[in-house]
Amino acid sequence: MNYREEADGGDGNPASSKAADVVDIRRVMHAIPHRYPFLLIDRVVEIVRNESAVGVKNVSINEPFFQGHFPNHPVMPGVLIIESMAQTAAVLVVETLGPEAAGKVVYFMSIEGAKFRRPVLPGDQLRIHVHKERSRGNVWKFQATARVDGVSVAEATYAAMIMDRVPE
Repeated sequence: MNYREEADGGDGNPASSKAADVVDIRRVMHAIPHRYPFLLIDRVVEIVRNESAVGVKNVSINEPFFQGHFPNHPVMPGVLIIESMAQTAAVLVVETLGPEAAGKVVYFMSIEGAKFRRPVLPGDQLRIHVHKERSRGNVWKFQATARVDGVSVAEATYAAMIMDRVPE
């Protein structure tokens, strides 16, 4: 049995079961078009389709943004924490909609109430908790909280639109 059969109860329909197993990096890369150096989640460890997901980003000193943010005082940029939230939400959308949504692009429409509580440093493991507030057509709204060691480091509410990729 492959991961899709395990996740969907074996009938090929992802909507027939809400819970899914871990989404590893290969499945993340199949779901969303982001690649190094802008792929900002390593896996999704919890998914309840059409409801919530928990993404993981292992923050390493080898991240390219640390070269300039800031020399001798490395801090993960807040906008990249927000982007990791969006990527986690995009995986949730694809896992909810099924294989036909894989590779589509999720564009930000709005970001509200973004708050940064403490710096994220090399060696931290960012756990991104995303909850769908609502969806209507191809527009989805999410609330997300990023945590390190169980402590909130950032939060935001945002809306995004899932669309086909622009042909090359």
